[in-house]
Parts: sequence; structure tokens; C-alpha cells
Amino acid sequence: MQYRNLGKWGLKVSEISLGSWMTELNGLGAAEIARQCIRAAYDAGVNFFDCADAYSGGEAEKFLGSTLRDYKRSSYIVSSKVFFPVGRGPNDWGLSRKHIMDQIDNSLKNMKLDYLDLYFCHRFDPTTPIEETLQALSDLVAQGKILYYGVSEWSPVQISKALTVIQQLHLRPLSVIQPQYNMIDRFIEDEILQLCTENGIGIVPFSPLAQGLLTGKYRKGQPLPAGSRATHQADRQINNLLTDDNLDKVDRLSQIAKELDVPLSVLALSWILRLPQVSSVITGASVPEQFEMNVAASGFKIPADALDEIEKILNYHPFVRRIG
Repeated sequence: MQYRNLGKWGLKVSEISLGSWMTELNGLGAAEIARQCIRAAYDAGVNFFDCADAYSGGEAEKFLGSTLRDYKRSSYIVSSKVFFPVGRGPNDWGLSRKHIMDQIDNSLKNMKLDYLDLYFCHRFDPTTPIEETLQALSDLVAQGKILYYGVSEWSPVQISKALTVIQQLHLRPLSVIQPQYNMIDRFIEDEILQLCTENGIGIVPFSPLAQGLLTGKYRKGQPLPAGSRATHQADRQINNLLTDDNLDKVDRLSQIAKELDVPLSVLALSWILRLPQVSSVITGASVPEQFEMNVAASGFKIPADALDEIEKILNYHPFVRRIG
């Protein structure tokens, strides 16, 4: 495993990290498999584990915290996020000072930790002044409850406004963003990447395999693999990606991966790591073996000619999409 700085900051994070969004805790043996995934990641050199207060109604935080307690606290980095509803009350969601202060304490309680290394605003809250949100996060850093803070799915304009407010109010800096980024969704390359470069902000992308599309398991003209995400995912994100154009790209990318003697997933992850602004790639895993395979992306360099061919296949053109 190789490590990178979180943007311009001193914190070192593993190039491959493990997220908890898809952690399955229900069903016979599910929790034990999830625990094995976390342990396999740690044993492979992963030191960054991502979570959120809304994942599994708080159970994901409790599970991650209980598993990581087997290890020395200084040896791992843990994050959580705040924004989505955690109850039915009017202040049980968003980025108000009250909700942020309530939820950081709840997240620390769930994980049985004294502090979080990273804390993210999951989405932008148009009902709360951005000054209120950023002041609360800055105060949490001053209190030692979090070490660094950032945002997830915010637009370039929202990030730019946050950076201006932080400078005007002399607040603790915004250090990291967690956007969606992969071969299929390159939205951050248009403006957000430059913002991060200019301000030394680390990038830790989620959904690096495009909901599983870039594993190669979904093939054009073939039935959906039994038990795959496309057969049961409620929001159908992966199903919406299974277009003929995308599946054609997967076929051609799979050929490049074969020529380089790596799985398509490793090619896709190492392609993201080609950017120096990327600090770590947040991956998921349903079984330990899946994660152990993806770890091979750390340190793997795609040859220049293969990168050129990938660009031709992807045929990327800037576009506009809704954030959040």
C-alpha cells in the first residue's frame, strides 16, 4: 500500500480506502463478512475508513467503531458525514449549527471515539447560511472533536463561496472534498479539480467503479449477474448506467486491462489515482477477496500509450449535471 498527503496537509492516507455506504449488516453472517472486509483492508495497509451518520440509521458507525477498536487509534483515519435526516424533527437534518453539534456528538458516541479525523458535509444546505455551517465546523476543529473538515457533493460555485467565507472570517481551512468520480462520471475535471489544485484541497472520490459497471461483471447482451446490485438496488443507479454506449466502453476497457494483465477494477482505480490531486479512492467490498483484488491498484501505473487509448475510448466532453 502506498500513501499520499491529504492535499497540501500533513495527514497521510492510503491510496485505497474502505467506505461503509454499502455495508450489509442484515442477514445470516452478513456482519461477520463485513467485519472480515474491514480487517482485510487494515491488514492490506488501508488506514482510511469512511462512514456517515445516515448509513444504516447509525448502525454502520457503531459497527465500524466496534471493529476498529481492535487497532491502535493512531494507526487509522476515520470519517463521517452530516446532512441527511436522522429523525423526524425539524432540526434532525441539514447543516445548522445545532444539527452539526448534535450529530458530531452522536457520531463520536456511536463509534466510541474521542475525535474524528475527517468530517464531511454530505450535501449543501440551502436553508442554512453557509457562514453558520463553516463556523460550526471550524469550532469543532478548535474543540478537537474533528481534525479536518470538508464537503462531499457540492457544486463548484458552492465550494468557491465556502473558500471565500473561510478566508473572510479567518476560519479553519476546508481541507478535503469527497465527490463522485470515475471513468464514466468526470464532472469534477471541469472546475472542481482546479479549485482543489489552487487551494491544496485533497480529493477522496467515492463510487470509483461506477456502481459496479467498471468491474466488467455487466456485459452487453447478457443477463444481469444473479445477486448483483442491478438486481436489487432500490434507486436503480447502476441500472441507469447500463446503456449500450457504456457497455461498449466497458468491453474496450476490459481489453486494455487484459493486455496489462490486471482486472478491470484495478485499471479503473489506478486511472483515478493518475491524478496527483486525488489523495485516496474510497472503495466498497461485499467480500474480503474483492477488496484484496482492488488493493493492487495502489502503486500501479498505467503506461502512457494505454492512457491515451483510454481517453479515446471514454471520449469525454464537459457537461453539466445536478449536484446532490
